[in-house]
Amino acid sequence: MSHLVSATELADLLREDAVRVIDVRWRLSAPGGGEMFDGRAEYLQGHIPGAVFADLEEELTRHGLPEEGRHPLPTTAQVQDAARRWGVNDGDLVVAYDDAGGLPAARAWWLLRQGGVDVRVLDGGWRAWQAAGGDIESGSVEYAPGAVTLHDVTGDSLTIDEAAAFPQTGVLLDVRAPERFRGETEPLDPIAGHIPGAVNLPTTRHVAEDGTLLDLETLRRSFAEVGVSDGTPVAAYCGSGITAAHTALVLAEAGIDAKIFHGSWSQWSNTPGHPVAVGD
Repeated sequence: MSHLVSATELADLLREDAVRVIDVRWRLSAPGGGEMFDGRAEYLQGHIPGAVFADLEEELTRHGLPEEGRHPLPTTAQVQDAARRWGVNDGDLVVAYDDAGGLPAARAWWLLRQGGVDVRVLDGGWRAWQAAGGDIESGSVEYAPGAVTLHDVTGDSLTIDEAAAFPQTGVLLDVRAPERFRGETEPLDPIAGHIPGAVNLPTTRHVAEDGTLLDLETLRRSFAEVGVSDGTPVAAYCGSGITAAHTALVLAEAGIDAKIFHGSWSQWSNTPGHPVAVGD
């Protein structure tokens, strides 16, 4: 089963009233660094009909201490409350989209999937919807509260100690840009470098110019180049746990289950006593 839907497939689902759509537009305000960008204003200007705005910072992240990372995992109750606000009930299909190559939508996908929801990501996101000539509406959408009940949304997340030990038994993927992995620059966190034993595979390598995922053969070949294939224990981390969810989505699409170190480099670099590697 694919974890993605195309714009055409989503349009069909909307006509059948068989889906709940969430708009997860969020990104860094500038490539490589800067303040977080909330896409609510863009959502209000235009969104997929019936889509509810999902606030990544408030609903898909828990505010914590620096040593927990910049985007600590929310509690199950927090995500459940958000999903109910979106009007989700048990058994509903949810489709998440964004305008940033699927990265923030993948955060929603990962959490809801852990919670037991049937959830997909719109391949190509907002740009694909516009390119397909999909209908657009403006303003805010609200539904009567849903009654969905979620399982534990933190199940496949590694602790910092588990992440440290993971390269001994599997492949730990650092999915940030190569220059951040090598420790040449660090725009957001206090120390530059990477977790010892990690392998660099930027998640941007999985996305075509139009924002859709590359074909499965190319994806599997990319993973094989860093030692990941069927049956390989694999986990991903990034700067703060958002981008890592996208790599988990890509791996799932390729038929490979992955764990995520959600504290990621922001937690590692803010926790004294953890070694730092630089270079390739």
